[in-house]
Amino acid sequence: MAIPSRSFRRAVVTGGAGFLGSHLCARLLAGGVDVVCVDNLVTGSTANVRRLAEHSGFQLVDQDVVASIDIEGPVDLVLHFASPASPPDYLRHPIDTLLVGSQGTVNALTLAREKAARFVLASTSEVYGDPLEHPQRETYWGNVNPVGPRSVYDEAKRFAEALTVANRKTYGVDTAIVRIFNTYGPWMRTDDGRAVPTFIRQALRGEPITVTGDGRHTRSLCYVDDTVAGILALAESPHPGPVNIGSPDELSILDLASRIRDLTGSSSGIEFVDRPVDDPNVRRPDISLAHSLLGWKPETSLTQGLERTISWFAERLFNRSS
Repeated sequence: MAIPSRSFRRAVVTGGAGFLGSHLCARLLAGGVDVVCVDNLVTGSTANVRRLAEHSGFQLVDQDVVASIDIEGPVDLVLHFASPASPPDYLRHPIDTLLVGSQGTVNALTLAREKAARFVLASTSEVYGDPLEHPQRETYWGNVNPVGPRSVYDEAKRFAEALTVANRKTYGVDTAIVRIFNTYGPWMRTDDGRAVPTFIRQALRGEPITVTGDGRHTRSLCYVDDTVAGILALAESPHPGPVNIGSPDELSILDLASRIRDLTGSSSGIEFVDRPVDDPNVRRPDISLAHSLLGWKPETSLTQGLERTISWFAERLFNRSS
């Protein structure tokens, strides 16, 4: 899909030094949009944006968005992506996760309001919890345990969505909500804790591939380039969302582990381990709305995306310190 055509000139990307945020920064810069990346580097890394540092339109601001977001000059797009996103990260930082979804979202919305900018909230498929509707449509309210271990992330995002809608209705902020499903690709941390980087790291090192439970629970995986294209298509549209962005191609976690083992040529065995509390049984987006409103659908097959990701991981695991 094309680079945004809504004539954005300068964007603020909170969480821009994270996995997905750094890809957004790169894509915006490639389209001629200046980018201010705001990140406190709790889970993000300067390594993710080092490749962007020499670009004249790129600025990295080390700032906690919960405290404030101080940006001088004009801004016409605010992409609020600051938050721990992997279960190990948000379980290590539960209060930070709740605060960035609440006060951090207030501050990002305030910035968009003051600058008269388009605002896009990075929400998540986790707002659907362990869904009783399958596939999940945007009209589904979800099945979330509000006091379970995953609630710090799930409820932070649900509250952030409510804040976004309230600011649109109360103050007329030009907002949109994107519900992002499982995304993978280069620049994920090898210790991220999510299935794809964990399985690739284990397979490349010849370690047992650790599958939780019996491996029959499912996920739908979207390659990062496609996810970024969908996010920016929503940003350039007038639509408020929420809009699901993800792949409708569903597979079991055990199938994913086997696929990665085959693609790496690894001799690793499969080791079954305890499954986390409240881990969703199924996950697959209905992307009819994204397709009809934005003309968006994923273009990268799972095999293509995994091959690119494996190649990137192999280079860093064996040719650089990781």
